[in-house]
Amino acid sequence: MSKNKLEKFAENTTFPNFFQPSQVEVLEKDFELKGKWGSNFFKNDNPIVLELACGRGEYTVELAKKCPNKNFIGIDRKGARMWKGCKESIQNQLFNVAFLRTQIGLIKYFFAKNEVDEIWLTFPDPQPSRSKTSKRLTSPLFLDFYGYILKPNGVIHLKTDSESLYEYTLEVIENLQYELIEKNADIHATPQIDNDLSIQTYYETLWRKEGMAIKYIRFRVD
Repeated sequence: MSKNKLEKFAENTTFPNFFQPSQVEVLEKDFELKGKWGSNFFKNDNPIVLELACGRGEYTVELAKKCPNKNFIGIDRKGARMWKGCKESIQNQLFNVAFLRTQIGLIKYFFAKNEVDEIWLTFPDPQPSRSKTSKRLTSPLFLDFYGYILKPNGVIHLKTDSESLYEYTLEVIENLQYELIEKNADIHATPQIDNDLSIQTYYETLWRKEGMAIKYIRFRVD
């Protein structure tokens, strides 16, 4: 592991809004904030929004800036990536932001039933190989996890550059008879883009320069 990564891991432990419990701790007993994120950490009853596989946390931070009346939690398994977003949230005194280092498959150990209002999936790994279909973050397995922690009428957002993931997700929604609220095969071709969708990550900017269309789906799993 590089010195730079080690330094980021060490600094992460000093951030008051960064959590990285061990898998053993989580599996043996409930996470301390499960069902209590609003009351015990954010100290309010504002809606809770997750960004899964958040990477550097850019989207989490920008959403928090745009929506101060919502609480945002970025989740990823790679702590060195999240360091950037976590540090920026501290520097900008964004008290409606937290970061959680864990695997997405363990999400039910961190959030109680009906605790979450929205979920964002921003450019998740499309897992193009057919043998890895179950690892896609919009597979029925993961959607079942999300359905447990989401409140009734809770919304899931998918933003992706992958045509295959876009089409796969639409197929899953149809097969499972979930509610498709919106789909857009090229959001930047839309005359008036939604405020939340206007946020661009570093990689999204690069992909757009290469002429790649950015796709979006919004749906419910009730």
